[in-house]
Parts: sequence; structure tokens; C-alpha cells
Amino acid sequence: MATRRTKSVGTKVTESEYEAIARRAEPLTVSEWARGILLSSTQPDPLHFLLLAEFLALRTIVLNLNFALAANDPPTTEAMHALIDRADAQKLSKAKDRIARLGPGVESTGR
Repeated sequence: MATRRTKSVGTKVTESEYEAIARRAEPLTVSEWARGILLSSTQPDPLHFLLLAEFLALRTIVLNLNFALAANDPPTTEAMHALIDRADAQKLSKAKDRIARLGPGVESTGR
């Protein structure tokens, strides 16, 4: 049995704002589109999350390489593979941690 929707969320907009929203909502109704936007904003956007995770993995690799090169310790092929594997293994948990540290007031816009 489907859960019945009993709560409502609304806001007032100007005529020009409504027209812009209606154009953006097509082919959905404004109500369907707004509901999707509101619900998607409660979770991080998957693409943004993936990009953050990849960026953090790249950051880990670059910083570790920088430190190794600064210490005149060029990495071996094996060390590079280990570094890449470690960065890949940790990237999702690091991204989740970073998002969690933002706090409840800072979330995705779902755009």
C-alpha cells in the first residue's frame, strides 16, 4: 500500500518567477517538478558526490607525490600503485566525512 501524502509545502513567487519556474519544469507540472527538487535536496547530488570523491583521491595522490619528491624520494611503480589503490579505497568515505562536516544547514540544491 502506498503512503498517502498529507503534508504540504508552498511559497509565493512573482509572475515572472513563476513563468521561469514553469519553463524549467517542463514537461512536468510545476508541482511535480518542485516536489522532485525539494526531495532531491535532502541528499547530496550523486554526480557532485562522485566528483568530490575523485577530487579527494587526486588530492591525496598529488600531496603524497609532492612530499616524496620534496624529500628526494622518487616513488617506485609499486609505491605509486599502492598510493593510487589507497586513495581509491578511501575516497568515498572521505567524501562522506567532508559532507557530514558541513552540517545540516549546507546541502545540495538538487540542481
